[in-house]
Amino acid sequence: MSLREFLDEVKPLVINDEVDPYLEVASILHRNEDCVVLFKRVKGSRYSIVGNVCSSRENFSRAIGVENKKLLEKISEAMERIGEIDVIKKGACQEVVEKSVDLSEIPIPTYTSKDMGPYITSGVFIVEDPEYGLNASFHRASPISQNQLVARICQRNLFRYLRRAGGELDVAICIGLHPSVLLSAAISTDITVNELSIANNLRKLGLVKCKTNDLLVPADSEIILEGRITKEKHAEGPFPDITRTLDIIRDEPVIEIDCVTHRKDPIYQALLPASREHELLMGMPREPVIYKEVNKVCSCKDVLLTHGGCSWLHGIVQIVKRSPEDGKAAIEAALRAHPSMKHVVVVDEDIDIHNPDEVEWAVATRFQAGEGLIRKHEHGSSLDPSSSEDRMTYKLGLDATIPFNKPRDKFKKISIGE
Repeated sequence: MSLREFLDEVKPLVINDEVDPYLEVASILHRNEDCVVLFKRVKGSRYSIVGNVCSSRENFSRAIGVENKKLLEKISEAMERIGEIDVIKKGACQEVVEKSVDLSEIPIPTYTSKDMGPYITSGVFIVEDPEYGLNASFHRASPISQNQLVARICQRNLFRYLRRAGGELDVAICIGLHPSVLLSAAISTDITVNELSIANNLRKLGLVKCKTNDLLVPADSEIILEGRITKEKHAEGPFPDITRTLDIIRDEPVIEIDCVTHRKDPIYQALLPASREHELLMGMPREPVIYKEVNKVCSCKDVLLTHGGCSWLHGIVQIVKRSPEDGKAAIEAALRAHPSMKHVVVVDEDIDIHNPDEVEWAVATRFQAGEGLIRKHEHGSSLDPSSSEDRMTYKLGLDATIPFNKPRDKFKKISIGE
């Protein structure tokens, strides 16, 4: 399924007035975070722009074809099954081929006045390693010339691929993708797992070979930037991060773009930084990873990385407690599965983890710091502005489950009028 087919389903808010990709697009997206927005007329461009595509869990559920309550289970199942993906000869993403590259023709938005410039934020980078195969992941990138970008390459699998290749690597940057592909590309999993196979398990996917290299890309992408990550470095940043703070300036790799392919009447996909969409795309794919790890030590029912914790630093884990140590075991497993998590609360199955008041009530009535607290000092997230320069941070786990040796009736919430 393509982004266009998904847009037909969700019926976006359509803006027909001309908009400026410098700050105006970002401002409108920010004011309308609760809905998908399609800009039909963009100043100085023949492209249209769409944003807020993945701004709710409901949109992910709709895209994958499951109920909200089955979303975590569906993603977890998709991560377990690795199968072949159809490779086709022709893809819609190559309806137009431009070998004379001019990145300024693409209406890449500038999101804040403090940004180093326009930023590609929804680009999924496809690379390949002779041993590990294809990898798909998100990395922000900003144009620095007519045919060059500087990209923030986080120290995940693409970083390892690049190091194994000696610092240079063919890359395809895919823009304008169905939410199932975006979700899969955001999953941090074992280096041997092809994220596109996860996407294929969520929704049938077709791949097509690039025009200037041998990489395979989603055939229904709106735009493909084909190029090469080089050894050259360039200053990158500042730019807003998921924590709603400004990221620092670093020297990052330069990417040379050799060819741009796209669909007819292409739609550029914008991803508003530090938004609900940013949080969900970055944080929600970690939830099935935590779920899987906690289930190794006890019965896990649900996992949530909370909005207040930037969908990255704070987590809630719901378990069925069957032994005295289940709560603490769940804490250890959750922190192991998501090392960036700073605070985690474990609750019983009667607590709605999507209701912050219920979680706080569980902490207030079931947690004792002298018995249910786990404290660690170890590496955390580089996104946490309060951590040290070497990413050392203090982590807390709160076991807010009912004490195993006390009567459960004492801890149940009464139902007035029932």
